[in-house]
Amino acid sequence: MRIRQFLPFPAACAALGWAVAPVMAAAQTPPPAPQTPPLPSPPSAESDFDQALPPLDQVQPPPEPAAPSPATPAPSPATPAAPVAAEPELTAPLPPLSATDTTPPVDVQVKDDEKAPSIPYRVVIKGLADIDLEDEFRGLSALLQGGRRGANAAQIGARADEDVQLIERLLRSEGFYDGVATASINTLPNEENRLTVTLTATPGPRFTLGQIAITGAAPEPTDLARRALDLSTGDPIVAAAVQAAEARVALRLPEQGYPFAELGERDILLDDVTHVGDYTLPIVAGPKGRFGNIQVAGDPIFTPKHIRVLRRFKDGDLYDSRKADDLRQALIATSLFSTVSVEPVRTGETLPDGTERVDLLVRQTKGPWRQLAAQAGYGTGEGVKVQGSWTHRNLFPPEGALTVNVIAGTLEQSLGGLFRRSNAGQRDRVLALGASVARQRFQAFQADTIQLTAALSRASTPIFQKRWTWSIGAELLASRERPNAAIDPTRARRTYFIGALPLQLGYDRSNSLLDPTRGFRVNARLSPEAQQVSGGPFDSYARILVDVSGYYPVSDSFTIAGRARAGSIIGAARDTIAPSRRYYAGGGGSVRGFGFQQLGPKDAQGNPIGGRSVTEFALEGRYRFGNFGIVPFIDAGQVSEGSTPTLSGLRFGAGIGARYYTNFGPLRIDVATPIGRRRGETAIALYLSIGQAF
Repeated sequence: MRIRQFLPFPAACAALGWAVAPVMAAAQTPPPAPQTPPLPSPPSAESDFDQALPPLDQVQPPPEPAAPSPATPAPSPATPAAPVAAEPELTAPLPPLSATDTTPPVDVQVKDDEKAPSIPYRVVIKGLADIDLEDEFRGLSALLQGGRRGANAAQIGARADEDVQLIERLLRSEGFYDGVATASINTLPNEENRLTVTLTATPGPRFTLGQIAITGAAPEPTDLARRALDLSTGDPIVAAAVQAAEARVALRLPEQGYPFAELGERDILLDDVTHVGDYTLPIVAGPKGRFGNIQVAGDPIFTPKHIRVLRRFKDGDLYDSRKADDLRQALIATSLFSTVSVEPVRTGETLPDGTERVDLLVRQTKGPWRQLAAQAGYGTGEGVKVQGSWTHRNLFPPEGALTVNVIAGTLEQSLGGLFRRSNAGQRDRVLALGASVARQRFQAFQADTIQLTAALSRASTPIFQKRWTWSIGAELLASRERPNAAIDPTRARRTYFIGALPLQLGYDRSNSLLDPTRGFRVNARLSPEAQQVSGGPFDSYARILVDVSGYYPVSDSFTIAGRARAGSIIGAARDTIAPSRRYYAGGGGSVRGFGFQQLGPKDAQGNPIGGRSVTEFALEGRYRFGNFGIVPFIDAGQVSEGSTPTLSGLRFGAGIGARYYTNFGPLRIDVATPIGRRRGETAIALYLSIGQAF
């Protein structure tokens, strides 16, 4: 509303700078006596303003008075004195600004380290604890965030005013629309020699929901929205609850076939007498849709044909935003995009059941396809090992990746290549083909190996951690190995030709791949194998290994983790099996406290010879504080010559570890010692790696 204010004419004239005082004075003066000639009428204001002023160059300065001669009498006292000539310094021109010296005097000193005195204060809060708002207020308060000291009383008062507004906002957010807040500040000096700011909240009655209505849509989407809203008459009008309810509506409608649904602006009509608010939410449901074609835009990385491999729905299925978002997550999991989006697009095509065909538009932006990675670790008995890899994620489109791996260690060196086709004809199905050459010089065995592998699998990824995983593969090895002295006193090298069909099945209910804190995992591996030694007959056997691990969160920062492992080789004697295919124990991923492969039977020279069965246990207490963690642990295990895992003769190791948690997994440092250490065993074993032990 515009407000206009009218001033009296004289005041308005004065405001405009008009010279009307003589006119007004003349109007108020009584008429002159007859003997006095009448005053000439003053010019009108309009004529004065219409007359232009003469130019400045035509204005003549007043004549200078002539100097009085000696004969001239002095002026009478009533005659005004002649003007005095100005001083020469005053009439001289000013010096230019460029000639002015702006250097401050040398005796001026500015002390930056001096701090202005501050005023301490305390804050008293009343009325918020009863309605459970005090904790929320304390986290947002300007007075409490200011260190409880102010530069002056004005600053403290400004903080108090800001907190008053904060309290009233919090009251309204919880349904106390009549609530008010006040602030009072005492004066100085006082006994405490500090100010006290008292904030008082008066909530008043709490408003509740009255009638709840959803308008603007057909009965089906209206019923879906009403059930998703989940608000009831009599509930307090809490802003967070209302916003959460509307968010559920915005999610539920696209999940039930309405991809273009929109929510209008809510309306809550409050009654100050009954303290009830009637709630109305308008919605525009749009057409009910079914999945149609795939459209692509942006960088043509994937064609619609390959995108259909990734989807979990069929053409004609009722539109579900969860399935569209699942497709987007699958595209992200390929690691080939910098950005990717999946959007519903109206086609206007009406299907026989009255629904509309809805296409999906997949916008693609190419990301980096090449990757360099490196990893380093150390283990007692295993030595230093540095591993590097180069990967091209889409060298053979679509999703045909090539990886080259290199291991350079004190006891192991290898070079390998791996071709991996992700989503090979079916989502989550991976075809992998690999080849490698390796040189290993462990105390248990020495081997030079050439290996070819092939596998078809369904595995977990950091984005999609799957409950069930499986793998079916094939391996061909040619390995030249040196057996231990118990088998061949001369320790002459033998060449083993091995063929294997490894099968693996996993069940995962843990909450993380790299750092689980709850749940459990079960993984079983069966590998039937056939072996020929230097032109001799074929031997066949089967290798079986079962791993079970569990995680129990005692608190948010402390987790108890446990692991059990049992393995067996059946069908062949230990000494006929290639040393690299036997079971060993000891090391950072096995029984800590012992060196790599150092636990189990040994020959006369103290070298491990492996066995046909293995049993292992581990128990950890993982305590995390911030990005760091401490992990005390105890491990147990044994390797036996027989094929049946046994608990007899278990050896124990104990120690403590440190963790540094990064965005790609924890860095692990474990130090352990064997319990009941025997002659020749290492007193302290050290392990450095990435990821938890299990």
